[in-house]
Amino acid sequence: MNGNVWRDANVLRWLAAYGASLVGDGVYFLALGWAAAQSAGPAEVGLVMAVGAIPRALLMLGGGVVADRFGPRLVVISSDAVRCGVVLALALVLALGSPGLWVLVLVALVFGIVDALFMPAVGALPPRIAGPGHLVRVQGLRSLAERVGHTAGPPVAGLAMGLGGPASAFAVASALFGVSLVLLVAVRIAPLPAPAPGQVPASASESPWRQLRSGLGYIRRHGLIGPLVLSGALSQLGTSAPMTLGLILVSEERGWGPGGVGWIIGGMGLGAASSALVLTLIPRFPRAGAIQNLTLIIGSAGIGGLVLAPSLPVAVGLAVLTGLVCGICGGLAVALIQTATDPSYLGRVSSVMAFTAVGLAPLAYPVFGFAADLWGVTPVFLAGAAVSMAGAIVGTSAPAVRRAELALA
Repeated sequence: MNGNVWRDANVLRWLAAYGASLVGDGVYFLALGWAAAQSAGPAEVGLVMAVGAIPRALLMLGGGVVADRFGPRLVVISSDAVRCGVVLALALVLALGSPGLWVLVLVALVFGIVDALFMPAVGALPPRIAGPGHLVRVQGLRSLAERVGHTAGPPVAGLAMGLGGPASAFAVASALFGVSLVLLVAVRIAPLPAPAPGQVPASASESPWRQLRSGLGYIRRHGLIGPLVLSGALSQLGTSAPMTLGLILVSEERGWGPGGVGWIIGGMGLGAASSALVLTLIPRFPRAGAIQNLTLIIGSAGIGGLVLAPSLPVAVGLAVLTGLVCGICGGLAVALIQTATDPSYLGRVSSVMAFTAVGLAPLAYPVFGFAADLWGVTPVFLAGAAVSMAGAIVGTSAPAVRRAELALA
């Protein structure tokens, strides 16, 4: 691999493929909701969106097993090919007629299942295209691609739908998945290294259920990976609802309106994008485990501070700083986990990390709403920040995390 990830054609191909896929995701989801709204009421729209989200969450852990059994490259390429074909078929169906809602439900179901395979596999790719000394920078680039992709998706969808309705938007999404597919085929993937002494890789002859249990046991027993995964899960559970539903309620209480929510979320995004640049440009991270814990503490406090901000400008400024700190925290955590993970378990470890973000975190939404009705937004918002900070306590109490280092090339 090239000594500079900015000049490594293989990394840049993977990055461009990932970015195109993210923009395609954004276009697809917006077009799906819009197409459902044109043919049904709000309840049916919610049903269509849930049909895709539920299998994605339920099958995410199984997706990690598939990635480890068949290799992340094959799974990612196959997933992109299926998404490209299914969404293109939907675009053609919509262009030729007015299908029933069941067509959208079927597409959402297939897309959700494929996403459950795609997400763990794409998360397992960086260690196969970059050496351990480059993982922090690659994660920084990945974070930057995520910010750009999530930002660009809705405007691209809006432009496409303005020109030709949902059918046009689905065609654009399919084209983006096609671009991603072509680039992924060209990405070179390093073979798995020989297992470390004392480690026995999972056999392909094992049942998927046995492989899943083996992966969960591997995470639980590992002195570094286990605490970091648990720390990340607590952070997601504590902050996902406050940073979505909570911000809406706070802005309504303070009279900041929808624009206030947009400014705060935009500030978080700006800070996170800045953190991605920091991760790619900084020469070294001594005591990476300790820095990860410290940034999680500061980031959790910053999220809690949003509900105490006396004015919208103060909240936006705090959001920028919090996004910066949380972005560094997340990038270091992923790099530490992937560096320490035995390659034969990368898919399963990635699936558990994705599951905590996609599957577990939304469970906090109804709990947050119910608690806010009982005790008010501010104490519940602060309680969420405290749960996130408990994740830092988990990390701090683990000697392997405190001593963890990242070798940067």
